[in-house]
Amino acid sequence: MNKIALAKQNSRLRTTLPGVLVATVAAVAAWVIARFLPGISALLIAIVLGALWSNLAPVPAVLDRGIAFSSKSLLRAGIVLLGFQLSLSAILDLGVGVLLIVIAAVGVTFMSTLWVGKLLGISLTQRVLIASGFSICGAAAVAAMDETVKAKREEVATAVGLVVLFGTIMIPLVPFLGGALGLSEHDLGIWIGASTHEVAQVVAAGGAVGGAALGVAVTVKLARVLMLAPVIAGVSWTMKRSGQSVGKNNAPIVPLFIVGFIVAMLVRTTGIVPESVLGAIQIAQTLLLSAAMFALGLGLNFRALIKVGAKPVILGLISTGIIMSVALAGVFIQAYI
Repeated sequence: MNKIALAKQNSRLRTTLPGVLVATVAAVAAWVIARFLPGISALLIAIVLGALWSNLAPVPAVLDRGIAFSSKSLLRAGIVLLGFQLSLSAILDLGVGVLLIVIAAVGVTFMSTLWVGKLLGISLTQRVLIASGFSICGAAAVAAMDETVKAKREEVATAVGLVVLFGTIMIPLVPFLGGALGLSEHDLGIWIGASTHEVAQVVAAGGAVGGAALGVAVTVKLARVLMLAPVIAGVSWTMKRSGQSVGKNNAPIVPLFIVGFIVAMLVRTTGIVPESVLGAIQIAQTLLLSAAMFALGLGLNFRALIKVGAKPVILGLISTGIIMSVALAGVFIQAYI
């Protein structure tokens, strides 16, 4: 490497490092806060911290390059590490019936949300983000899909905000309804995992029911996370084929970070990674995604969000009702087959 290239690299590093450090500190703070707030994930706390800063005080320009790096590169790294939470063997052990419930819940919710959002006059990118967050895995799915559709920051914030609102409501609601319907802990765990938006919200709801429900709920939820790869690939292929692509025209159908996500999942499935290492990877994944969410939060404007109106909220309500209904129907059908 010649001196000019080395100087440029050092210059990029110096201008990128401040923003990355700030995002990392914010991620650690969000992770610590989340440990005292069951049901609220560090990702959601991080994006709120970023939004509060950007709306209450100016963000120094010296942080710009590092913040941009965090919102893209750290996000991709976090999604890759998310794959280490998934084990194909554990997911397959759920049985064909439960896997069909997961596929139906994700597929029906995603497509219905797109259709209803179109009827409401909501933009394509906004409804794709809402559909992803509500059908797959909350804020992480919203951010990952944003890499494909290149939505506006206000649209990303709206989708994440709706995940927080309706997912939090589901924490007491689904266990209460499950008890009223007389569901067993196992079946209620399936319903929670197949319908609740965020992993942290699933943990809170499942834990409120009992240990048996919690174990099933988390495993079912991770099966939904697995749907992230095929859904993103399907959206990318469909939009390019129909000429509606809003991302880069030369972008691959399956982004490289999604390929990394799949590879990480396969490595986890082999069982060669020690539990202690998996625990460390999970913390690293949370911090990376939280740093990315904080960076996204810095670009959010509350005044712009207010202008969004009631339509996305209505769509979120309908989408939540759909995934709860489909998942519950699947639980009852499986019970009587």
